[in-house]
Amino acid sequence: MFYTIFFVLLLVTATWCAWRISVADWRRRIIPDAYLFPMMLIGLTIINFFPWPIDIADAIIAAIFGYVLTTLIGLIFSMRNKHHNKSDIPIGMGDIKLISVGGLWLGTTGLAIALALACIAGLLWGGTRKQKYIPFAPFFIGGGILSLIIIWFLI
Repeated sequence: MFYTIFFVLLLVTATWCAWRISVADWRRRIIPDAYLFPMMLIGLTIINFFPWPIDIADAIIAAIFGYVLTTLIGLIFSMRNKHHNKSDIPIGMGDIKLISVGGLWLGTTGLAIALALACIAGLLWGGTRKQKYIPFAPFFIGGGILSLIIIWFLI
């Protein structure tokens, strides 16, 4: 009984953090660490102590891969825009850390699915709005939730 209540409490807290991340990125184009780090710790706790479709090795590999991949993409964009203002770089450290935390929660397969869904949704939304900057966190979190559902029920 206590085990289940604690599991649900952790999931509710992680959902609240994800919601706050999405709202902050949507409104201010910033992803606060105050919500990212609890999501990381909750993810590590759930993967280690509760039934979860991702094992710890796959989660760590996905977190490292997500961090390295998005860092390289950010470096490529920053080198391309080195003569421009720093605010013109399309990917920030918050996005990089969010994708790393997403890799921890989703594993390698889930991270790939979430990134694909998020990029498609972000491109469609950005294309219809004709905006220069697209808040990536809401799309990635939505893609991560769909990815988790796919992994949990279909794979």
